[in-house]
Amino acid sequence: MEPGQPPRLRIATFNVENLGAEVDQGPSLQDRVRVLRPQLSRLRADVLCLQEVDGRRPAPGEDRILEALDAVVAGTPYERFARAATLSRSTGAVRDKHNLVILSRFPILHQEQVFHHLVAPPRHRIATAEPGEVDTIDVAWDRPVLYAAVALAPNRTLHVINVHLRAPRAAFIPGHKTDTRAWRSMAGWAEGFFLAAVKRAGQALEVRLFLDRLFDAEPEPLIAVCGDFNADVREMPVRIIRGDEEDAANPHLVLRTLVPVERSLADSRRFSVVHHGRPQMLDHVLVSRALLGWYRNVEIHNEALGDELITPHVVAGSPESFHAPVIAEFRVESGGCDDAG
Repeated sequence: MEPGQPPRLRIATFNVENLGAEVDQGPSLQDRVRVLRPQLSRLRADVLCLQEVDGRRPAPGEDRILEALDAVVAGTPYERFARAATLSRSTGAVRDKHNLVILSRFPILHQEQVFHHLVAPPRHRIATAEPGEVDTIDVAWDRPVLYAAVALAPNRTLHVINVHLRAPRAAFIPGHKTDTRAWRSMAGWAEGFFLAAVKRAGQALEVRLFLDRLFDAEPEPLIAVCGDFNADVREMPVRIIRGDEEDAANPHLVLRTLVPVERSLADSRRFSVVHHGRPQMLDHVLVSRALLGWYRNVEIHNEALGDELITPHVVAGSPESFHAPVIAEFRVESGGCDDAG
């Protein structure tokens, strides 16, 4: 083991669901802190990927800050961790809603957010547009992807990618809704659902293109892609990011595939969300083959998980997240892969 290299490495992902959201009927920040802080402490994470962290202005006209996250991590080791977060392209500060955050016990050498840098927004002609309505739109992703290069040791870098892919809900089409929820026609909803699939697949494609750049730069990179994929491992977005030697039909590409570590668990324990009574595995830690060589075990903290569809109607203003954290533990070894720079 190299000097300064940790013997153990725990990488976690957790969708904290609208942490810091300013809503009249929602949970208080105090209640959210009381629930989330013990959950974060239990993770014992060295690298933690968070989704849905909202920003708030401390005073009118000031840049938004991650005030709620600061309150949750206060007094914990995470308070001293290095931090990377997605930023608004217009203000250079964190956005109001659904920021991605990476917290790291180790130094962050470089951070980058990827948003249509590698894939341009597809141009779509709306099939259900009526005469006089908007008939062509650019299909942009909902949010960026966050990348951080983490220094595990002087000559060893861990590449962390934090993702939050779009949920499979119909995307907005101008003029096609009668209110915030109801669609004007079934055909309009169907086209919106199609566009949601385009957004999900496009986000995933951009992640895969970014991954291939990492593989081009290093023969055996240590990579972890973590987050809320809003899809299980058999669905299209995860398949695009993972890659599979059967899909590519090329044995030379096997080292460019990623492995979902939750496969270590029995099916009965493999869920991070409960939706209308149905357990689903939507949050993942996908690792490169080099990092898989260090892998030891995975945990999914789903013991107290409520139903994301039913519980909010029964318990108004619940402070819980309806996603379970996923944690992968690794034993850091000095051999078995090339040093990453």
